[in-house]
Amino acid sequence: MNDLIKKQLADAQANMDKAIAHCESELTKIRAGKASAGMLDGIMVDYYGSATPLAQVGGINTPDARTLIIQPWEKNMLIPIERAIMEANIGINPQNDGSVIRLVVPPLTEERRKELVKKVKEEAERGRITVRNIRKDANEKIKKLKTSDNVSDDEIKVGEAEVQKITDNYIVKVDKHAEAKEKDIMTI
Repeated sequence: MNDLIKKQLADAQANMDKAIAHCESELTKIRAGKASAGMLDGIMVDYYGSATPLAQVGGINTPDARTLIIQPWEKNMLIPIERAIMEANIGINPQNDGSVIRLVVPPLTEERRKELVKKVKEEAERGRITVRNIRKDANEKIKKLKTSDNVSDDEIKVGEAEVQKITDNYIVKVDKHAEAKEKDIMTI
């Protein structure tokens, strides 16, 4: 196989890895009724005038399956952390006891579980679309090699077939992640 085609395949695979990582992180943010530090990813706290990730202003622990405890590094950060959690609208009210912030994750209702599964399916579809777009870009780049670098039609066909194989593998990965998350949500 031509080195230029190999480079396009490697680029496509690297981009698909990023797409899978992004999909995983988005799925982690969907609450499954169990407390996890990942639920707080993306929450920014006003730390002396600059937006700082919550994990950088305090320690996050999960003492049990339904509780998150945030221990701020500085005691005066309790109120800004509490405010940031309320503004993030994650569906949990923080309880400030003066030294730590406690988040008790309520059990999910059947209706809420179904909504979350729908959200998981939407996120998985976004992941599949991203992977397919990467495939499309890779195929276009491989086709351009024919005119600019005198790559044969056979090599282009082999390259496109290889891109399709890689794409199929990544679609399966997205589906597996979504399936695991759905199972996690539906388990009581």
